[in-house]
Amino acid sequence: MSEYAHSNELSRGVYPERREPDEGEFDRWTRSVLGELRRRLRPFRQRLNDLVRNAELFEPSLAALDQRDLCSQMREAAANAMRNGKLAPALALVREASMRSLGKRPFDTQLMGAATLMAGKLAEMQTGEGKTLTAALAACVASCAGVPVHVVTVNDYLAERDAEDMRALFEYLGLSVGVIVTGMSLEARRRAYACDICYCTNKELVFDYLKDRVSIGDCTSKAQIKIRDLFAGPKHDGILLRGLHFAIVDEADSIMIDESRTPLILAEKGASVAEPALYEISLNLARSLKADRDYELSLERHSVHLTRAGCDALAYLCNEMQGVWRSIRAREHLVTQALRALWLFERDKHYLVSEDKKVQIIDEYTGRVLPGRTWEQGLHQMIETKEDCPLSEQNRTLARITYQRFFRRYLTLSGMTGTAREVARELYAVYRLEVVDIPTNRPCIRVSKRHRCYPDEASKWRGVARQASELSSRGVPVLIGTRSVEASERLSEVLNQFGLDHRVLNARQDAQEAEVVARAGLAGMISVATNMAGRGTDIALGTDVASRGGLHVILTEFHDSPRIDRQLIGRCARQGDPGCAMAMVALDDALFRAHGGVLLATVAPLLKRYPLAPIIGVLRWYSQRGAERIHSRERRDTLKQDRDIDSMLAFAGNQI
Repeated sequence: MSEYAHSNELSRGVYPERREPDEGEFDRWTRSVLGELRRRLRPFRQRLNDLVRNAELFEPSLAALDQRDLCSQMREAAANAMRNGKLAPALALVREASMRSLGKRPFDTQLMGAATLMAGKLAEMQTGEGKTLTAALAACVASCAGVPVHVVTVNDYLAERDAEDMRALFEYLGLSVGVIVTGMSLEARRRAYACDICYCTNKELVFDYLKDRVSIGDCTSKAQIKIRDLFAGPKHDGILLRGLHFAIVDEADSIMIDESRTPLILAEKGASVAEPALYEISLNLARSLKADRDYELSLERHSVHLTRAGCDALAYLCNEMQGVWRSIRAREHLVTQALRALWLFERDKHYLVSEDKKVQIIDEYTGRVLPGRTWEQGLHQMIETKEDCPLSEQNRTLARITYQRFFRRYLTLSGMTGTAREVARELYAVYRLEVVDIPTNRPCIRVSKRHRCYPDEASKWRGVARQASELSSRGVPVLIGTRSVEASERLSEVLNQFGLDHRVLNARQDAQEAEVVARAGLAGMISVATNMAGRGTDIALGTDVASRGGLHVILTEFHDSPRIDRQLIGRCARQGDPGCAMAMVALDDALFRAHGGVLLATVAPLLKRYPLAPIIGVLRWYSQRGAERIHSRERRDTLKQDRDIDSMLAFAGNQI
């Protein structure tokens, strides 16, 4: 079972965290192969059944215990679990506490998941299998042993909901629980982190860690901070975290894989360094350049760069201009950012423009708005100019770190997700997280229908509307998944043309997420949602819906990763309920256009006449494989760049 880091792995800092390993690409490749081998042999998975049976042997003797005795035994058993890996008594006790406080008896599969988390591994549990309670069981065992726990979720709503739902269990065992959400004061955050168990979002947690690194500066101990404050006066409000002890990361693949392509940057507001005219000129210059001649645009890599001809053309256009345009490096940077703003960042896909004319970034993996977040190096201001919005202030970078580097600093790291097997090797190579598949509590009876392919987007939306109409008329609830806000609103227009009543859930209505998703299982209900839909929220089937086949999920566009497709498909047929899933896609979908390449050109004429499911499956596999290969390389490059910057500037706090 999991143990704390050895003393030679601990960082000598103001609070406990693991020293970051100094390793190369060969080390990570070797570990990825080892991780895949361990996952296939499943040595840990084979011990879980024995662990559950042993836990059941303790249960008869627990009924006679009062609360005080149970809590006393729980702390002793938890200490043994953390120290010696003897988990069965602790799991039996926390299961008894759950029955008494929540009225819920954890399934055997949930005990397996909790044991996996306690072992510092990643539990792959299918959607609807009760990951919220599973995380709480593991958090209770660790906290009763005196280990501070961070339960990391993907949004504020889930952090607050999960903490409140599990509060009775924590309080029954004498544990305190705190929650970190956007907009909290520093003092409120400090109190929340001081609790035995703290629920928080990944971004809030990392930014609070960076605030601590900036506050600490070059001090490597609490004593040094006190001496500095004594002679120079306090330069900080006190550190927020107590250390990186034990983390349970929900939706781990989304946080640790999908979102790790972009470093998190802590910045402070500063005066705008340029006049609005500078951005307008940059955009006009960018529009005058010719694609393929003056610049190379790669949609699949989400990149653009000037060619030699483009640099020469830009020099000619700026020949009579003064100021910043006389600098080769400055003008090329500005025009490159303008090209990115024009051709790589799309409204209602990568960002929204609010009613008060503010550009708001959309998280491409969850579909949610990221309040207060901005792009750096003038890109945000360039997009504001493109959309005719007032310019915001540019930010000055104070600190930065990637998720790869941050989470590896925990003394014990664990996680949960329903979709990890495709990235198991990378999770082990980067985070040393072994993926353990947990069986479902009840057999899955989901029906998967053949993919349908249409020649273009317009015909696809009409096909989706006809399918939704037919299902809804029979009292079958329909959940339709789209990739972007723009796509969901286009489909909504088509559904209105067909006279179909429906609900739309995207970044514009994210506050109503729980309500919309909770009602998505009612008879005849049609719900349209971006890939943010339903994360962490169960879709309960309405009256007589099970007899009609359960919830029907329609995937209208394949994502860059099959894991995200499975997240949507997993909304139906949970916990033994019936359900059905199908994909209805078009040949001009973004994935195929960006990554289909020669294969798309070859099979497109055939698919337009004969939309055969096997050919669609091959095209999907080819396109997603290409996209994931590019994203994997971007994650490696981001990690390398972050290491290089850290070595030069010590932005993220070097581990001594």
